[in-house]
Amino acid sequence: MPTYFYKARDSAGELVTGSVDADGKEQLIEKLRQMGYITTQIKVVSPGIKQETIFDGFQRVSSEDMIIFYLQLSNMINAGIPLLMSLGTVAGQIENRKLKKVIGMVSREVEAGESFSQTLTKHPRIFPKLFVNMIKAAEASGKLDEVLSRYVEFAEAQADLRRQIKGALFYPAILFFAALTVILFIVTYIIPQFAEIFMKTGITLPMPTIILYKIGIGIKKYWYIIIFSGMIFTGAVRFYINTGAGRLNFDKFKLKLFILGSVFRKAAIIRFARTFATLIASGVPILQALDIVKEVAGNEVISRAITAAAGVVERGEPLAQQLKATGQFPPDIIQMIAVGEETGNLDGMLEKSAAFYESSLGYTIKKLTTVLEPIFLVIMGAIVGFIMASMLLPIFDMIKILGR
Repeated sequence: MPTYFYKARDSAGELVTGSVDADGKEQLIEKLRQMGYITTQIKVVSPGIKQETIFDGFQRVSSEDMIIFYLQLSNMINAGIPLLMSLGTVAGQIENRKLKKVIGMVSREVEAGESFSQTLTKHPRIFPKLFVNMIKAAEASGKLDEVLSRYVEFAEAQADLRRQIKGALFYPAILFFAALTVILFIVTYIIPQFAEIFMKTGITLPMPTIILYKIGIGIKKYWYIIIFSGMIFTGAVRFYINTGAGRLNFDKFKLKLFILGSVFRKAAIIRFARTFATLIASGVPILQALDIVKEVAGNEVISRAITAAAGVVERGEPLAQQLKATGQFPPDIIQMIAVGEETGNLDGMLEKSAAFYESSLGYTIKKLTTVLEPIFLVIMGAIVGFIMASMLLPIFDMIKILGR
């Protein structure tokens, strides 16, 4: 579908410009007429060139940008402001140019008569499938204000979850890279000079010193090959992970990691419970909700377990029983889902489960940071000890020679 750039006049005679996807000029003119515009100029935007958006392709729409958009739109809808006016106001306040353009396009298409959810589906890289389906359910039930409020809470909870996980791994990562930098400096600069001094005096170097000396010389001599090999290896690993089998095996490996595996599993359970609860409470059918939930779980093992359960639920079987059969969900959340199905309060039980696992994840992350620090110190102590031994042993040999 080509993109057209247009110029038109509104009812007040003001000039209006923009770009819209349309099947042809006639369809675009009809759209503009329904919006109350008189078309003055239409031209096709050349493929690969975006009108007035040369740098938009380099700008990223962050999760923080989207949360602000959801929050602003929710507040305005809850205040009783019509959707079209709300979209126009929000678009005027957004600083991200790429998001501003997309919301402007959505606003114009809604004004032309398309449904809000239908326009959102045209921008899958901006609006997630979860949000689109919730809006679709809200349009059917007439509860757009409630659904938007619920989604804002969901988006903020997911952002907090990401911050917790990143925060837990940030400190160990900083320590690792700092230690790696210092070790590389010692091995590639200090050790070779140190070893060459002793070799000139005729002292036989001990094995630890020889090992570090050869490693340092090898890194200095073949650093470009090491970097190139690392890039190839990283690319190959990423390619494998992006395959179906690779993603499954990688996610299985993550779930088996010491302590970290518990963090990844709890994070996936939280996404499952929170997303499922939000969709069910918004009126999305259970099978459609499960289809969306499997995509946002963030772990292929959990996603496949949800897919397997959904296939049996479609035949009328209880969801809790099928999730239990997969062996990937803890007994407590299985029990909560079973109670929710029996009482008709599935979304409420899922919300309670998500809240419990969020608290549990916080304690697990604290435990992770508490355990990682001594493990890291032990490993670094062993490496530093090996380096010190490689430097001290030749000195002891030299002292023995001088003492004879």
